[in-house]
Amino acid sequence: MNVTAIPPRGAGLESLITEKKSCWERLAAEQRPIFIYGMGDGAAKIMAVFRKYGIPVAGIFASDAFVRGHSFAGYRVHKLSEVEEMVEDFVIVLAFAAGYPELIDYIHILARKHTLYVPDVPVIGGGLFTYDYCMEHLQELNTVYRSLADDESRRVMLNVIQFKISGCIHYLDAITTPPEQIYKGILHPSRTENFVDLGAYNGDTIRELLEYTHHSYGTIHAVEPDKKNFKKLVGFIEQNDMKRISAFQCAAWCKDTELPFSSKSGRQSVLSPAGETLPARSVDSLLSGAPASFIKMDVEGFEREAIWGSANTIRHFAPKLAVAVYHRNEDIFELPLLIRHLNPKYKLYLRHRLYIPAWETNLYAVP
Repeated sequence: MNVTAIPPRGAGLESLITEKKSCWERLAAEQRPIFIYGMGDGAAKIMAVFRKYGIPVAGIFASDAFVRGHSFAGYRVHKLSEVEEMVEDFVIVLAFAAGYPELIDYIHILARKHTLYVPDVPVIGGGLFTYDYCMEHLQELNTVYRSLADDESRRVMLNVIQFKISGCIHYLDAITTPPEQIYKGILHPSRTENFVDLGAYNGDTIRELLEYTHHSYGTIHAVEPDKKNFKKLVGFIEQNDMKRISAFQCAAWCKDTELPFSSKSGRQSVLSPAGETLPARSVDSLLSGAPASFIKMDVEGFEREAIWGSANTIRHFAPKLAVAVYHRNEDIFELPLLIRHLNPKYKLYLRHRLYIPAWETNLYAVP
């Protein structure tokens, strides 16, 4: 199937998914050397799956600026030029996430020179998103697919599934949507938004929203658990002399409690049994019955708990929702079904913003 085609609404995904062999199976059958591009958590997760499938690692390379004669997981880290001098034909497995145009352009250059896969490993949780996984959850996936509000959402869902199975980036190229199309075409932010930002990071989403509301808003509740990110968030608020904004250093959760939290001083600080204890709050508690008109949730795999913590607000006020659906394998079907359960009036849209792998795939729910 052409990845840019619009799939029919009435069709089931079982007749539309053409990628039935996972990238892991393709890599296991490879005769060429396989080199992992990148280090860190992503590479460690991929190497664990390699061991499961019996996929050999020929070596590891990194961007030139990160190569200092060191090693990772027992492999010397090479420059790409060194690998190209050693081996004429090899396969690249990308082991990190790219979210800005220059790096994504470079990845496309590599993909034109070499066979390149971007395996999908969940940010949090276990298991792999394979064709068999899709068939196991076909009923839920089809329910979401058929309930989506427009053809583009169905095309996004199908291509994300095809990417997750195959690891081929052309599926994402065909569905990347710029933010202005999402704000102007789906969210239509007003100048009186009562905005709740779960996973506020350094204020980047608040800044983005204000670009479309001419820097006007009603109220803002910003939640960020990471200590260093929260400091940046507060600095952003003070620098812009923002009023009617409340910032909370806590985790978003289904109820008010305390949770162990591992700070990584980045976008992926997560709940962890080994972490320090941190307050956790529900949206319903933070708002104390006040209305919200727009809630963003990007909370590193705990969106389900954040949605339950917003249940009363969602039922009574039907705020617009922007929810990350890429952290766990089940997010792409479980979270839309939960939101529709809480408030069946929502129209559901899926969009993928510029990112490799399928991070920044978000669900937009509007009443």
